[in-house]
Amino acid sequence: AFSEKARLQVPTKDRVLKVIMSNRKKVLLMGKSGSGKTSMRSIIFADYLARDTHRLQATIDVEYSSVQFLGNLHLHLWDCGGQETFYMQYMTTMRDRIFSSVELLVYVFDIADEMDMGRFNDVVEALDQHSRDAQVFVLLHKMDLVAEDVRTQVFRDREAHILNACRSYQGLTVRCFPSSIWDETLYRAWSQIVYCLVPNTKLLEENLGEFCRICGADEVVLFESTTFLVIAHCEEKRDGVEAHADVHRFEKISNIVKQFKLSCRKAQAQFDGMMVQNSLFTAFFNLFTSNTCIMVIVSDPRVEAEAIQLNVEAARAHFDSLIPQSTAMG
Repeated sequence: AFSEKARLQVPTKDRVLKVIMSNRKKVLLMGKSGSGKTSMRSIIFADYLARDTHRLQATIDVEYSSVQFLGNLHLHLWDCGGQETFYMQYMTTMRDRIFSSVELLVYVFDIADEMDMGRFNDVVEALDQHSRDAQVFVLLHKMDLVAEDVRTQVFRDREAHILNACRSYQGLTVRCFPSSIWDETLYRAWSQIVYCLVPNTKLLEENLGEFCRICGADEVVLFESTTFLVIAHCEEKRDGVEAHADVHRFEKISNIVKQFKLSCRKAQAQFDGMMVQNSLFTAFFNLFTSNTCIMVIVSDPRVEAEAIQLNVEAARAHFDSLIPQSTAMG
């Protein structure tokens, strides 16, 4: 059975304050008006259903929101309206305020529109000037509007164009993702975005790997309990067993479980977890720590469901100690 093997040192007051400040992350969300920025933010962080996003109004100026993520990690989202008037203000009178102290930029292109590379280059230049260490994520959005048989090629062509435009900025990290509010690609993109902001991910994955081995599981996945974004994952490699063919499987599960949780809420029922079992595997999905959910996949028929549940219970306190809690900010 899983047991806690180490105890964390009690941090000093100065250390706690330093951690609190380091866990406040400024995230810019930019792109032309109508590109889908506010819709994706509302789905991921405000529990909107994709079909309800048509009710959202165009963003005026900058909408600020603070999202508590994994305890005391605070994402300060600056959703910047994409109308030309506001864009000119961002580049001139508001330049220092907008682009200073940025941890990460999410720039959204509507795949159905012609790419305004002039505006994108201006944004990257301003970011390089004021927040040189910031990471850049570019989402090529509304990919559902592209025919499926050419979707991959269209994305690769646009991605190459974007990366080529950024070559002159030394040290700038740019990653591109296809996305759509109608499928799991939105969760995959945002899981990658928040992953780079979460502290201790390597330590989490090392401990998750040990937990996976002790349980005799095939895979273990850790989700943030509000957004259901994937924050850590491990897979037990076995001889003769091929890697899973569906690289989007966790994001599909994120989407499905979040929709199910919202349905439970509408029915005034509380979602605590579920178990799915067939002749090939057993999948457990449970609330885990105070701000995570865990999924355990087991294909070995000798592993009893009760044993998995006991190990999840035994590991809860240990994993809670690995993720800084919001109570530390008191």
